[in-house]
Amino acid sequence: VQLQASGGGLVQPGGSLRLSCVLSGFTLDSYAIGWFRQAPGKEREGVSCTAPNGGNTVYADFAKGRFTFSRDKAKNTVYLQMNSLKPEDTAVYYCAAGALEDVTIVQALAHPDYMDDWGKGTQVTVSS
Repeated sequence: VQLQASGGGLVQPGGSLRLSCVLSGFTLDSYAIGWFRQAPGKEREGVSCTAPNGGNTVYADFAKGRFTFSRDKAKNTVYLQMNSLKPEDTAVYYCAAGALEDVTIVQALAHPDYMDDWGKGTQVTVSS
């Protein structure tokens, strides 16, 4: 199981970025997939998480209305479209996969340790 996130960069406040995460060794239907982030000096926190088969997607409160999780099954890739970015969105963003046996995606969003496999992160910096 491997995940590779990309698409980070430097963007001005109010700008947009789309992060990508290519999955290999498993399919989107097999695992819950989540986006998480970690800012300097802070704990890793959940951004968005989708159930296996893309049945449901949940978002952290700060992401609602600004971020959108999507998936391309043919490419085995998930995306995080981030709009109206703020300086406080600056962080390293990670994608992760989890079997989530007896764990809901809401719980996984709140507790990143429930996820089993992590990719290397991609840096997002929001600054003027």
